[in-house]
Amino acid sequence: YNKPVRVLKEDLRGQVHDQLVQQKMQEQISGKVAVTPREVKEYFDKVPKDSIPYFSTEVEVGQIVIPAQVNDAAKQAAIVQLNDIRGRVLAGESFETLAKQYSQDPGSGAQGGYLGYFKKGELVPEYEAASRKLEPGQMSPVVESQFGFHLIQFIERKGDSYSTRHILLKPATGTADASVAATKLTRIRTQILKDSISFAKAAKDFSTDKLTAANGGLLANRQDGGTRMPLDKLDPAMFFIIDTMKVGHITPPMPYRTDDGKEAMRILYLKSNTPPHQANLLEDYQKISQAALSQKKSKALDDWYEKNRDTVYLEVSPEYAQCKVLMASTE
Repeated sequence: YNKPVRVLKEDLRGQVHDQLVQQKMQEQISGKVAVTPREVKEYFDKVPKDSIPYFSTEVEVGQIVIPAQVNDAAKQAAIVQLNDIRGRVLAGESFETLAKQYSQDPGSGAQGGYLGYFKKGELVPEYEAASRKLEPGQMSPVVESQFGFHLIQFIERKGDSYSTRHILLKPATGTADASVAATKLTRIRTQILKDSISFAKAAKDFSTDKLTAANGGLLANRQDGGTRMPLDKLDPAMFFIIDTMKVGHITPPMPYRTDDGKEAMRILYLKSNTPPHQANLLEDYQKISQAALSQKKSKALDDWYEKNRDTVYLEVSPEYAQCKVLMASTE
């Protein structure tokens, strides 16, 4: 967009507000709508036979993730480097320039470390606690959080919000650090294969990936919330592993990079593999249920609109004045 992040946020603030209001209103109208098994069956029975979808191969995949532990030497090196940068800023160098040069935060580094405005509780506790002690222009000492080590510069307070910029360094992990995680995963894998513990229980007890751990280690399909995912939609690195696995197999520990960029090790488990097939209630109830629910919610919104259309004020922005659909709805 060729705009600073601050300007872009201000430009989008109105749109985001309108979207949130719309979502909240829709939730009030259709949030309690649910479907019964009977309604799901009735919905599916009404689908023309030649319109029933055909699903490609789908798999259920589980994972147990353990991060590589950063050694003390790597941590100390990051602290020393940030203290050196802090000294350079105090000596007159630009915090923003140094953030662009050294920060390992992919989101804010290119913006001179600028994070924008946040309210209490929106940032990790260590970062927030250090920030709220500062006055405009002041810098924090080195702060450690789950993301690494930060050097924070406070910008300003605005109401109950505050803005900061930071320089983030993530201590590097070495082969020895990852081997500790691999050894632990090997022990866990052995216990599962000996039926001493189930994969789901092991994931809940040991995996550091909170989203999958709470789901027995299984990855979730973001489209329908279920655990079956199209094989060809998996991440390429995972696809080539899963495609050669047999159901029930668990891989040895493998290198993995978490969503926040940390080095880790993980084991993968293929729980099920469903061949290509035409949709049916037995194998695809979750997907069909979601489709039936979506239709019922849409009807609830339509019914509400028809009931209240004479009492609702609809404003059409000038740029949409020629839209026949919108103009017809105001008549």
